[in-house]
Amino acid sequence: MPSPSEVFLRLVESLAAKKTDDLHLLYAEDAFVTHPFAYPESRFEGREALREHFAQVPGMPFEMTVRDVVVHETADPEVIVAEFVYDGRNTATGVRFTVPNIFVMRIRDGLIVEARDYAHHRAFAEALGSRS
Repeated sequence: MPSPSEVFLRLVESLAAKKTDDLHLLYAEDAFVTHPFAYPESRFEGREALREHFAQVPGMPFEMTVRDVVVHETADPEVIVAEFVYDGRNTATGVRFTVPNIFVMRIRDGLIVEARDYAHHRAFAEALGSRS
């Protein structure tokens, strides 16, 4: 069974590579994910909602890499706090972007059951040509 850190790394590296076909399978059936810094705040409840969310990624005009990954283990073996940065480029416009992130995740039996993704969503949206 993968460790919480391994699950996290698979998630962010797969997103960066736009390999999202089975990414929803990293989540429990009743997983809950929120993006508190998104405007408006976004929430996903359940694996199916996450599958639909990830299905949009391959068509988005960007390429990204992950850097500066630091995973902090907590007193609760199911909970990690992960810091990292996405560096990317809008492939349609050439605009480069940097998106700092902190994820707080509960991973049980190799599946993400809860996640709070504190990302700079506005920087990502602006790089892709939107204001949200």
